[in-house]
Amino acid sequence: MNLLECLVGLALSLVLVAPLIKNSGEFIAKQIQYEKLQSMTAEADRALELIGRAIRMAGYRNAHSAIASINQNSSSNTYIQVHKNNGYRGSDSLIVKQEVSQGVDFDCIGNTLSKERTKNNLAQQGFLVDRQASAPKGAKVNGGSLICQSLDRQGRIQNTTLMNGIHHLSFESLPASAGKAFKIKLEMTDGVSMHQKFERTFTARNLL
Repeated sequence: MNLLECLVGLALSLVLVAPLIKNSGEFIAKQIQYEKLQSMTAEADRALELIGRAIRMAGYRNAHSAIASINQNSSSNTYIQVHKNNGYRGSDSLIVKQEVSQGVDFDCIGNTLSKERTKNNLAQQGFLVDRQASAPKGAKVNGGSLICQSLDRQGRIQNTTLMNGIHHLSFESLPASAGKAFKIKLEMTDGVSMHQKFERTFTARNLL
C-alpha cells in the first residue's frame, strides 16, 4: 500500500467516523444538561418543601398557651411576614413564627425546635436570597444563595446557606377560604444556559 492509498483510506475513515463523534458529543452534552436539570429540580423541590413546611407551621400555638391567652387577639402578621424586594435581584423574604409544640418539630436546617431556640416564646424561621458570600467581588456567579434564618440555643438569629443558583424568589399572598395561602415562585439558574421556574402554593394551617 503506497502513501496515496493510505491517505485515501484515512480520509474515508474520517468521513465515516466524524458523524459518530459529533453525535456522541451532542449526546454527552444533552446528558450533562439533563443531569443538571434533574439536580436543579431536586434542589428546588427541597427548598419549596422547607418553605412550605414553615408556612404550614406558622402561627401554631400549643394548648396551654391558647387557654392562657384565649382572650387575646393576635394579628396573623405577628406570625408570618413577607418583605417585598429586599433581597438579591429584588427577591422577597419571608419570616414565620410559632410556638413550640409538645411533639418533635424541626427548623429549616434540621435543628429540633425547643424552648432554648425561641425568642419571646416564639420559634422563628426566615427565608431570603442574598449574594453568594463565597464568590469574589466582581466575579460572575450563578445566582444568589438561599439563606435560612433560625434561632440558636441562645435565641439569637443565625444565617445558614441552603443552596446556590437562586435567580429570584417571590411570595404572593392569595385569598383563601380558610387560612392564609401563599404562592411561591422560585427561579433557578446555572449562570450559563439553564433558567428554570418553579411554583408552589401553601396554606398556613393555624392562621385565619
